[in-house]
Amino acid sequence: MDKLIYSQRLAILLPEMALGGAQHSMIKLAKGIRGAGIPVDLVLGRPKGGFMTEVPETVRVIDLKANHIRNSIPALVKYLKCERPTVLLASMHANNIAILARYLAASSTRVYVSERSTPSIEAKNNRDIRIRWMPILSRFLYKWADGVIAVSQGVARDLTKELNIPNRLIHVIYNPIITPELRAKALEPLEHAWFQNGEPPVILAVGRLSKPKDFGFLIRAFAQVRQSRSVRLIILGEGENRLELEKLTRELGLEREISLPGFARNPYPYMVRAAGFVLSSRWEGLPGVLIEALYCRAPIVATNCPSGPEEILKHGEYGRLVPVGDVLEMSKAMTDLIDGRIAHPPVESWLPYELDSVINQYLQVLF
Repeated sequence: MDKLIYSQRLAILLPEMALGGAQHSMIKLAKGIRGAGIPVDLVLGRPKGGFMTEVPETVRVIDLKANHIRNSIPALVKYLKCERPTVLLASMHANNIAILARYLAASSTRVYVSERSTPSIEAKNNRDIRIRWMPILSRFLYKWADGVIAVSQGVARDLTKELNIPNRLIHVIYNPIITPELRAKALEPLEHAWFQNGEPPVILAVGRLSKPKDFGFLIRAFAQVRQSRSVRLIILGEGENRLELEKLTRELGLEREISLPGFARNPYPYMVRAAGFVLSSRWEGLPGVLIEALYCRAPIVATNCPSGPEEILKHGEYGRLVPVGDVLEMSKAMTDLIDGRIAHPPVESWLPYELDSVINQYLQVLF
């Protein structure tokens, strides 16, 4: 990508840099836009979280010193007045905060919000009353943004149908998933006893151990596969459901066949070597791990959840889609995966998510 010189600045607003897909995508976006010659500020409610170590030195970090993003409005107003970035791009729970702060600052900064999940489903399945009310607030405030960036067509449809956001404000731009760093990391060696010659095939899943990922459903389906096939399951990730998943594994007598080793900073060598990759989510926005698995050429089984998998897998052309929560269909699909009846995805499956292509789309929309 040719470097461009702008007399402009982009500010990316996030609550913090916890180990999550949204944070990872925003780091990639910051690197790509900075590489195009545009200065980038990473504006954080508080500069903490596992992905802080991956923020490049060329990106300036702004600490709003807020214990919660909702308390960051005074500091964000001051930042907008003093620094006057050309564009403020917000994501996650910072979206409505960005719109309110721009109004209070009477700033000329353009504000775009990034919607990374289906907001209506996210709200219905969250116990936090503040999250459950978020779509109502967003339905009013998003119309005051300069644009809303949806990470998939499914998210865009939810914004239009459930939040009544005008189509003219919505831009669908995929996440920048396929980067030079990913390509290099996928080539790294993997020292793991389960991937040695002569060992049973391994099915891989990656994601936060949380309700939306529904790994309990995956474990129950795997238990059925294990009755007729010699196979193992690795789930890479960490989260609040760990104890529940470990208990289920013990109850099913699968402690030797299922491994939950925690978060892996480089999951790609696992994807390259696994017999297949499985996504078991109840809902998503645009699951980056599915796209990463496409690049690593892992045969894929995924729930046809809202939204992303059907779009990414091209209605089942690049992998097998199964109904959400259907243990029998998931176990049948995983059996087909182990038996080699699900093909490796082709190169064209991941091309829309290459870094340069995505960055160019962001430049056209934001600037």
